[in-house]
Amino acid sequence: MKFGVVRFPGANCEQDAVHALRHLGFEADYIWHQDSSLKGYNAVVLPGGFSYGDYLRCGAIARFSPVMSAIAKESGAGLPVIGICNGFQVLTEAHLLPGALIKNKETKFICRSVKLRVEESVCQWIDYPAGTEVDIPIAHGEGNYVCDDKTLAELKANKQIVVRYAEGAPNGSLDDIAGICNKAGNVFGLMPHPERVTDKVSGSDQGAAFFLGIAKLLESRK
Repeated sequence: MKFGVVRFPGANCEQDAVHALRHLGFEADYIWHQDSSLKGYNAVVLPGGFSYGDYLRCGAIARFSPVMSAIAKESGAGLPVIGICNGFQVLTEAHLLPGALIKNKETKFICRSVKLRVEESVCQWIDYPAGTEVDIPIAHGEGNYVCDDKTLAELKANKQIVVRYAEGAPNGSLDDIAGICNKAGNVFGLMPHPERVTDKVSGSDQGAAFFLGIAKLLESRK
């Protein structure tokens, strides 16, 4: 199992992701944003940070990086992709996930642990049963998820809402949404940072299951 972690200019969580994945026993290497091939990778991580300085809109410039064309093509063929925080914003800007992330309701940067509830969904990434509640840190200024009524209805009907803020969205996200996936379940975007809580050094390993699920699935397919 080999993960590729994309490095955009301005990203600052790619090393966290690589460290977490290697700690969990997986191979993990960096993918430069100018690369146009994903050959050799079983799954891809779009990390948090401030890609291209978050100019224009968060993720709006990163979506035009050559690597995103490859990700769009390969994810359409089933390649697992997870976008964390800024990575989630990139996925929505690239239209690989519906909706958008806008400024937090109080326009303040939020950095703290929150309680998430895992929902029943088609997502392939999480190794937790529906109803599980976990504490995962957030760190963002534009994590307020929005979409139109039709899209929200489709997300619910297709079981694409993966995790919700269990105690109410601190950023104002519609329907307390913290993370969603595509209809196939292989592309997953979330604002919280599971890679920061994958070992006991950080005080918790509750984020590990956000990566173990996809690994087990891919192993079973072999």
